[in-house]
Parts: sequence; C-alpha cells; structure tokens
Amino acid sequence: MSKVTPATRALAAAGISFTVHAYDYDPDAESIGLQAAAALGEDPARVLKTLMALVDGKPVCVVVPSDREVSMKKLAAAAGGKSAQMMKPPEAERVTGFKVGGISPFGQRRAVKTIIDEGALAHDLVYVNGGQRGLQVRLSPRDVRDVLKATAADVLA
Repeated sequence: MSKVTPATRALAAAGISFTVHAYDYDPDAESIGLQAAAALGEDPARVLKTLMALVDGKPVCVVVPSDREVSMKKLAAAAGGKSAQMMKPPEAERVTGFKVGGISPFGQRRAVKTIIDEGALAHDLVYVNGGQRGLQVRLSPRDVRDVLKATAADVLA
C-alpha cells in the first residue's frame, strides 16, 4: 500500500502536520468508519468519515464522526441550500477521484464546499481518510477545517 496519495500530497503541500496510519480494510464491513476506528483502536467519535452529498444538485463534502449520521435538513441549511441527499457511490468516485471506502476530503479532483461537524473541533487530534482504503491520516481537526476552508456546523441527526 502506498502511503503517498493525492490526499497526503495535498496536506504536505499545505504544510499541515499529520501522521499516516494503515489498517486492514474490510470491504464487507457494515460501516467503513466504524471498522476503521476498531482497527485503529480509536474512539469512533475521533475517526471521521468523509461523505459526499448533493445540496441543491451541487456536490458537497461532509466530514462527521464515524459513529453518527448526517441530518439532510441540517446539511442543506449549513451549505446554504434547500435540500440535500447523499451522492450515489459511482458519482462520488467520479467527482472526488477516490474509490468509495477511500474517499478523502483532501486532494479531491476539484475543490467543493466542505462542512465539518462542529463537535469534531473539540478533539485534539482526529483521523480522516488518507485517500485510499485502509489508510487514515491523524491531524488537528482545526487543520482539517482550515486547509479545506470548511464550514463548521451541527449537521448530525
């Protein structure tokens, strides 16, 4: 497994301090984020999942704790729209350039509006997908917000 991905290159280019953590990815896991947290021995609240959604038909990246669900109503409001829905996996892969299970908010094909759950900012360090299945990066949630120019908002169901 390569530990250099478009995501890790984007973080390095932005001068962000991070560490890379590989784990055994289980393609049959019911929840990829929860499986990653278990494999890393971490609290699921600190292992953030990257989801791709459409708000009023436009792509939006959402970064939330792996043990929580997104409220489409709150997401739409946070993104300044009226309605939100999850993006279908093939479209998410096309938009981001990453495979489902390895979608990172960093280094996507093109920058899209990003929302990070405001509760994630309470942690000193969090894990975020590093751009491939079985790879996480650990960094400050404030760095996640800042490098992505993300909006911090309550988007949890």
